[in-house]
Amino acid sequence: MLDRLGRIVSRGLLWASALSLALMVTILTWQVFSRYVLGNSPAWAEQTALLLMIWMTFLGTASGIAEGFHIRIVEGVVSLPLPWRQRAIQAANLLIVVAGLLILMLGGQLVAATWDNAVPTLPLTRGMVYLVIPMSGALMAVFAAAKLIHGEEIAGSAGSA
Repeated sequence: MLDRLGRIVSRGLLWASALSLALMVTILTWQVFSRYVLGNSPAWAEQTALLLMIWMTFLGTASGIAEGFHIRIVEGVVSLPLPWRQRAIQAANLLIVVAGLLILMLGGQLVAATWDNAVPTLPLTRGMVYLVIPMSGALMAVFAAAKLIHGEEIAGSAGSA
């Protein structure tokens, strides 16, 4: 049940990240067209694209932990004997949990510090824009902890198929 819920959440994050990328490309294309063809660039385009890039990055990172397509170095792990390989994979999972918790904590502090700072051309504050950071950290920690508890290898971390 929880595995299924985790997979649904992960896929939702991936789709939200992909949608953010598509919207960002569309907005930047419109901004370039408006600037060079119409001679009038929309004021909101740059800040909106920046917001979408931040959300795309953090949502995609959390999904990458759950789905196993995050950045990793496999050569050292593959060359280890099997018992040490498993320990290295579990250590990597533990480090991801710790990193996720740090991102949660420090991201929460960033949100609190910037909550009242207005985004110049949008009806949002910087704190609202940065809310994705602690959310992503919590999700990364949860996804990696599930892999750690189940003794599961993060897909591809012991070599790619």
